[in-house]
Amino acid sequence: MKSTVLRSALLASVAAMPVPLLAQEGPGAEETVSGNTIIVTAQKIEQRALDVPITISAVTDERIEDLGVSDLDELSNYVPGLNIQEQSANNPGIVIRGITSDSGSSQQGPRVTLYYNGVDISRSRGSYQAIYDLDRVEVIKGPQATLFGTASAVGAISLVSARPRDGFSAELTGGYGNFDQALLGGHLNVGNDVIAGRVAFEWRTRDGYVENLNPAQEEELYSQDQFGIRASLRYTPTPDLTIDLIGTYDQQRNGGTPFISGTFPAFAGAPGGAANAFEDANLGGNPAGAAALGDDQLGLDREVYDLNLTAEWQFADDWTFTTVNGYRKFDSAEVFDADGTAAPFLEFTEIAEGDQFSHEGRFTYSGSQLRASFGWNAFVEDGIQNVPFATEEGTYLQCLTTLFGAPLIPGIPCVAPDGSVPASQVTALATAGAATAIPYASVFENQGRNEAYSVFADATWIATDRLELTAGVRVLFENRESGFIASIPNAVLSGAPLIPGQVDTGGRTFTAEEDFDAVLPRFNALYRITDDVNVFATVSKGRRAPVVQLGATRDGAGNPVPDLDIIAEETVWNYEGGVKIATGTVSASLGIYYQVYDDFQVSIAQLDANGNPTGAFETASAGSASNLGVEAEIALDATDWLQLFGNVGFIDGGIDEDGAFSPAFSGARFRLQPEWQASGGFTVDYPLGGGVRFFATPSITHRSRIFFEVPNNPLISQGPVTLVNARAGFSFADDRYEIAGFIRNALDEDYLLDAGNTGGAFGIPTFISAEPRFFGVQLTARFGD
Repeated sequence: MKSTVLRSALLASVAAMPVPLLAQEGPGAEETVSGNTIIVTAQKIEQRALDVPITISAVTDERIEDLGVSDLDELSNYVPGLNIQEQSANNPGIVIRGITSDSGSSQQGPRVTLYYNGVDISRSRGSYQAIYDLDRVEVIKGPQATLFGTASAVGAISLVSARPRDGFSAELTGGYGNFDQALLGGHLNVGNDVIAGRVAFEWRTRDGYVENLNPAQEEELYSQDQFGIRASLRYTPTPDLTIDLIGTYDQQRNGGTPFISGTFPAFAGAPGGAANAFEDANLGGNPAGAAALGDDQLGLDREVYDLNLTAEWQFADDWTFTTVNGYRKFDSAEVFDADGTAAPFLEFTEIAEGDQFSHEGRFTYSGSQLRASFGWNAFVEDGIQNVPFATEEGTYLQCLTTLFGAPLIPGIPCVAPDGSVPASQVTALATAGAATAIPYASVFENQGRNEAYSVFADATWIATDRLELTAGVRVLFENRESGFIASIPNAVLSGAPLIPGQVDTGGRTFTAEEDFDAVLPRFNALYRITDDVNVFATVSKGRRAPVVQLGATRDGAGNPVPDLDIIAEETVWNYEGGVKIATGTVSASLGIYYQVYDDFQVSIAQLDANGNPTGAFETASAGSASNLGVEAEIALDATDWLQLFGNVGFIDGGIDEDGAFSPAFSGARFRLQPEWQASGGFTVDYPLGGGVRFFATPSITHRSRIFFEVPNNPLISQGPVTLVNARAGFSFADDRYEIAGFIRNALDEDYLLDAGNTGGAFGIPTFISAEPRFFGVQLTARFGD
């Protein structure tokens, strides 16, 4: 290991401050515990986190509330090794230990398994899930194919909603804040020890924090209007059988994503470059192309339906059978302005639709010297990514040729310094006044069907009171089918498709199909030095599925034919060791890991014969890659009313410097991978007497520089970001009523959420600003047990 990494590991071991793990509620777990004494089910049985030989971070709904967190991207700031970027609810990027899973292509598999109530929802466009009324969020790091399926190449995130309980309880929360933030949410729980039901909901609205100067657009950018509702039913006819049925509906009607050009100004005096992201925008969309795009307004329209049925039957003293079944359907359409200007230049819609079905059956044995589970899994998904494009021909050709240094009509800029669009005159000039505007529209669609069937087994031998050895394996059989269709008419002015390299399939849908298989093992060891101190080691293999990458090209006679490329599977071996501590007042852990990747998959921008970008991306292998990292956490109960917490993570990783793919990629850090990530804070929960208590959780988070693209470009990156957040308030009548204030990004730091984007694939990168200072007040009333 490099000496710098060794020094970093030593520093982390003595000074790191991670977020504490808080208790989950599961069968038989009625008490709230903290730190490594939490009861988790990462290995499909109930265990203290202290006794699990893998790295886990878990957060309960109570801790989420304490931190003032309202979404998963905010929560990720408090989990070492996790970074979630929510460009929109339609496009989340989930990063575990520096490896990103965010591809929208239906032909490409994820790297991170996102589980919702035990069901895989990893497909990027369908994975966003609001985090209201949860029981816990568990983040399990490192490849976990044996436990969480084949998509967990680098880790898994498990979201578990609150289950119905015996008795009556209800809660209602209302809130208001700057940017006209409004919140209304709560739950109602009614039941007995045989049957219980729970309904929870959340409605959030907010004005956009980026003003759009274009009068044709009604909504400010990044406005929010989302609603979710969940109904749960628990049936326990006998003490040995529990059945849970959960139905969820989520919708988003959010304003447009602020893709703001760093090349062209939005208004006179705009600062230029990435600084444009922190000024007003002037995104026009393309009202003339509304028929092709589906709407004349920028924004996201998304709906998700989810149904889950789980049954757990203890049919013998040490034996349990569990079946988990799920169906999820998502349907989204996001209209976006990819050029980031008022020009009707690069206007797109992304329509993503998908259906997912999952079934798992699992037997679990828990004896005095052996714990084991074995079972089977079936996962079937169908999806499409449909991308309409609309523009005005003269404007498009003038803007594109200007970018390439050879404008169609010299002297006419695409966008003028005052934000106006002189290029809109080009059609009239090119046609000698015969036409003032020529609308153009095209569309392509990639399709994917994935059928994955697997069997798995996992066993832990309790060799002595202090030593446990675990081995597991998942054997996978996979069928991947891809489809592609495109309608790409020739332009009137140029006589060719406007976007270089696009090929019309002549009304035909090209298809291709391949079968794959894989064997994915894991090996773990846990040794108890004392009752309070455990050490562990693990070796595991992860896999990102091969890509049946299908598009269209032309043969020698100029006819459209399938363009098929099979991208090899990406594999990773993870080697990890660590220590976990749980005493009366201190809970801490330290882990060091090393990961080796083969055929690391990257998305690269395609170029035409002249070396100019075409706006299209393709997946390719960048060769080998590696990650060396340290994660540490500690929680200290200083008094019965004061707790200190924090975390730190360090990663030295990237694509290996072997030039196997391209010199530009060699040595590059992974997309969205910070070298350092840390957070810290404290929680005060102080009784004032008379049923009144004061609570407060101030915190600070830090993240070092991240690059938004591979290969790395310093101009398409974000430097270190440090944020200060807090939530505080009072509760009354023994927690029946509560008033709380919150503030996020208290110092109002300007920083980028993303850069490059679709515009970057055309040579005009766009920039997205992250959230400014948000603050507000919330009132809560609780009733019942």
